[in-house]
Amino acid sequence: MLEVEHLAVNYRGVTAVEDVSFRSLPGQMVGVIGPNGAGKSTMVKAILGLVPISSGVVKFRDRSLKQQLNSVAYVPQRSQIDWDYPITVWNVVMMARTVHTGWFREPSKPSQEIVKEALARVGMLELRSRQIGELSGGQQQRVFLARALAQQAELLFFDEPFVGIDQKTEAIMFDVFAELKLQGKILLVVTHDLGTALTKCDQLLLLNKQIIATGSLKEVMTADNIQRAYGDSVLLLNR
Repeated sequence: MLEVEHLAVNYRGVTAVEDVSFRSLPGQMVGVIGPNGAGKSTMVKAILGLVPISSGVVKFRDRSLKQQLNSVAYVPQRSQIDWDYPITVWNVVMMARTVHTGWFREPSKPSQEIVKEALARVGMLELRSRQIGELSGGQQQRVFLARALAQQAELLFFDEPFVGIDQKTEAIMFDVFAELKLQGKILLVVTHDLGTALTKCDQLLLLNKQIIATGSLKEVMTADNIQRAYGDSVLLLNR
C-alpha cells in the first residue's frame, strides 16, 4: 500500500500543496486531476522527494518511500525532458537498468533482454537506434513508458502522459497500464484528460492545492466538486 499522510509543500510562504492524504492499493490506477496550478505535479514530486516538503509522511509497505526509491519509476512531463540531448532510444531505456548494473559496467544479458522486451511491448524495438529527438511525441512517450517497464518498479508515476500523443500510443498505454494493474503494481497518473482516461482509473484525486474529493469517478465528478475545484473555469471543461 502507498500511504500519503498530511503532505504539504510551501514555496517562500506560498502554499502549493496543503494537507494531502490518501491511500492506494496494489493493482490500482489512481488518476490525479484538477485545474492548472492546482499542485498536481508538485504533489507527485513531493511524494518522490524531488521537492522539499513542509510536513507529511509518505510510506510504501509501511516504510518510508525515500528508503525504497528503487521500487519507483517516474515519467515526467515531456516539457521537462531535453529532447535535443544526443541519446538513442535503446540507451534511454537501458538507463532504467543502471541501478542493477552500475554506472560503469556493461549491461548484463538479462538487462539487455528486459530492455528489448520493453521496447517490443510498446512497438519501438525497430527504432532502437534512432535518436530520441527524431521521434514523434507519441513515440517519445512510448520510449519513456518502455523505460518505466524496464525498471520493473512496483510504483509507477506518470505526469501528463497523454499530452501530444496519437491514438496508437494512447491505446498501447492503456493496454500496458491494464497489464501493470494485473501484476499488482500501483499507478499514479496526473492528467488533464477528463474523458477516456478517467474511466480507466480505480480511484480519482480531485486536487486544488488540497484534495477536494477522492473516490470513484461517480463519487468525484459531481457538479459541486467540479465547481469547488475549477471555479469560474468550470464552463471550459468538456465533460
